Amino acid sequence: MRPFRGVPLLAAFLAALTLTGPASPAGAAETEAPAPPGHCARQDRVRVPGAEHQRLACLPDLTTAGLAGTPYTDMADQAGLSARATNNPSGVPGLQIDGYFPDDSTLNATHGWAHDAQFVIRLPDRWNGGLVVTGAPGTRRQYATDTLISDQVLAQGYAYAATDKGNTGPDFFTDGRRPGDAVAEWNRRVTELTVAAEQAVRFRYGKGPARTYMTGISNGGYLTRWQLENRPELYDGGVDWEGVLWTAKGPNLLTSLPVTVARTLGRADDEALLRAGFAPGSQFLWPYHEKVYWGLTQKLFRAEFDPAYDPACPGATAGSTAEQIFAPCASDAAYDYASRPDSVHRAVARIALTGRIGRPLITLHGDLDTLLPISTDSDVYAGMIDARGRGGLHRYYTVADGTHADGLYDTFPDRLRPILPCYRSAFTALTAWVEHGKQPPADHRVARPATGDVVNTCDLAASHR
Repeated sequence: MRPFRGVPLLAAFLAALTLTGPASPAGAAETEAPAPPGHCARQDRVRVPGAEHQRLACLPDLTTAGLAGTPYTDMADQAGLSARATNNPSGVPGLQIDGYFPDDSTLNATHGWAHDAQFVIRLPDRWNGGLVVTGAPGTRRQYATDTLISDQVLAQGYAYAATDKGNTGPDFFTDGRRPGDAVAEWNRRVTELTVAAEQAVRFRYGKGPARTYMTGISNGGYLTRWQLENRPELYDGGVDWEGVLWTAKGPNLLTSLPVTVARTLGRADDEALLRAGFAPGSQFLWPYHEKVYWGLTQKLFRAEFDPAYDPACPGATAGSTAEQIFAPCASDAAYDYASRPDSVHRAVARIALTGRIGRPLITLHGDLDTLLPISTDSDVYAGMIDARGRGGLHRYYTVADGTHADGLYDTFPDRLRPILPCYRSAFTALTAWVEHGKQPPADHRVARPATGDVVNTCDLAASHR
């Protein structure tokens, strides 16, 4: 059997599903050795309001360059999200707080805590007065975006906070008592962390943040959209990197993914996927997504919002082996969201987006996204924002040759480009917009540059000219 081209990334993704961070003793609070003079000042005063447990560590470097191989990050949980040649800053000393809020689910085993609602807060010694908050993408945990987001914003002087969203892993749908509870908790946990992190910042620096930004990728992008729609008073703006779109009537994941399961089982052809909104020219990515994303994502979210459709699949768990976890449910090939009972649509409506954002938002989405087709996701969400009369608060950039996970660039460097450098440019554009009134470029397609370092450079303004 010929090896699958995406095997290195697939293996890393499997590791991210199964590996946990090093064990750490539990207790009411823990503190590492005293800090050198001038380093991590006031750490004895820092606490996270509402946290059931917290552990403080004064560290010489809060970035992944300094944390890799330590209990303070988890590189396996970041697998596949960035290109190998990504340049990241390092050498940011400061205080890290790990902990968890009260919760009754135990899907997150990081630090040996077996406790959900885990968070990480990083407070650099040299603070610029701002705070950046995010939630984990996919079903990953709190360290998932350390390379994508934490490293860069810490180097710019921001405090940083991330949450596991309150439930993690392929069995996230088992959390809660009624359909939609697990995803609804994601939004509550982000709000909870934002409020608590702002207070932790105040304890550390003697004043609260002058600016708070919400941001995230994939499910973290959905969280960004939801927070700016429903909790705009907490934030000054946000960057949404390919956020998941949930609407009660559709489109949503449950309207776009069943056809992919049908194709996997030989019950639909390629044309059916194109008609469903998958991008022409993305076919080279389909074999990988068939193995890793499509069937798994459909069955997990269908189990979350519509468990009565097929109680036997996935059942009480998504599986105990990688083969079981990634296997699609055959019944999902015929899943028709539109015909499902009103109770299913109400479950989705509880967490649905409206487009009624209350703060400036920049959205980026790759035109070769093969998990969240752009035509049924961000194109639609941009229209929803315009329909709500909030278009003046929104900028939307389509990234040519971008796909859902930047790690696939290493397999297809001639066909893809990473979105991360465009995300970093977008964050800079957002802060200039919020803090200095500098209008970002109008909505446009960011073309792939013919020359230069495509992994680490993306000038939104230059692409617009």
